Amino acid sequence: MQHRIIVLGAGYTGAIAAGRLARRLHRADVALTLVNPEPDFVERVRLHQLAAGQDLRPRPFDEIFAGTGVEVRQARVTAVDADRRTVTVADVHGGGQHELEYDTLVYALGSGWDPQGVPGTAEHAHEISGRAGALRLRERLAGLGAGQPVVVVGGGLTGLEAVAEIAESRPDLDVALVARGGLGDWLSDKGRAHVWKVFGRLGITVHEHAPVTAVEADRVLTDSASVPAAVTVWATGFAVHPIAEASTLEVADRGRIVVDRTMRSVSHPEVYAIGDAALVAGPGDKPLRMSCASGVPTAWQAADAIAARLTGAEPPKVPIRYFQQCVSLGRKEGLIQFVTADDQTLPKALTGRLAALYKEIICKGAAWGVAHPTVGSMPARRRRTVPQPAGTVRGDGAGRTERTAETAA
Repeated sequence: MQHRIIVLGAGYTGAIAAGRLARRLHRADVALTLVNPEPDFVERVRLHQLAAGQDLRPRPFDEIFAGTGVEVRQARVTAVDADRRTVTVADVHGGGQHELEYDTLVYALGSGWDPQGVPGTAEHAHEISGRAGALRLRERLAGLGAGQPVVVVGGGLTGLEAVAEIAESRPDLDVALVARGGLGDWLSDKGRAHVWKVFGRLGITVHEHAPVTAVEADRVLTDSASVPAAVTVWATGFAVHPIAEASTLEVADRGRIVVDRTMRSVSHPEVYAIGDAALVAGPGDKPLRMSCASGVPTAWQAADAIAARLTGAEPPKVPIRYFQQCVSLGRKEGLIQFVTADDQTLPKALTGRLAALYKEIICKGAAWGVAHPTVGSMPARRRRTVPQPAGTVRGDGAGRTERTAETAA
């Protein structure tokens, strides 16, 4: 009978994990289902470009996974019952809620924006953590007249990329960045100097050491100033999807699922968590930060561990480490800040057009990996599964995993 694997979320990590599992496991032995509310892949690392008016290449999942054996289901996840091994989903195009049963679950629901409880943020600020938010911001920016003020809140990677992209695409606007700390204060001297240089050329006003206390319809309030804002973009960090915290899975650090070195839940061994949703120990047992750079390796690790366990092999435990932080500063400028294995800044940095090209190659490579799920690293041979320990729930041979929520016991 088929072993039922459900992957929740088809961002970088979920899509890559589903493709890697399809490449490693024999199609007759597993039923692979990928659940996602969007019909196509969203390049999250390019959403600041989308918001600034650029169009992104569509990558429909029905084309990406055609012929791979992966069933793509367009639905929203509403609940996970890790004790009963079920997932409740609501179909995007109607049909009500349904309960899906699994033998192995890959939780890759990722993260969204985090208003951080600052008054007025949810009501007045825009976010670019998802495509819908980026499109709303795009429409709002397109309606602004010359000289209108735009404020990006957040001095991290997302904030730097967003403010530079907006300023470059709309030089007629009055663009500002508000940061809690110093501009690029985690970067090397060379990296920080380059950010200041680019921001000066783009005409970006920087408010450093200015924690935001409130967001209003026409301004951002800090602990010492009032900054005019026809549009406010909130880019201060991310919060994970709340579904895991509402389940019986062991979570920590604001709802991230606690996993071992193979991305397996420490409380429910049939569940694997990857990407932003997982609390993963990196070098020196320091938790990996939420990023594509750390998320994709967790997808590789989880898929390989699942495939190994199902086929009777030893699960690999490949250390996950950092090499660089890649920052786009518009389409013509970039910054590659090299870091240690545990993400500490090194003096070395790559800047300018070469850095922009470097970042572009990495973005294209990540998207190519998603778009070609069964092409890539060895082994390409699909392996047969072996009998699982007693008590493992199985499918019915046809891969059926569903029952309606109304009839669920």
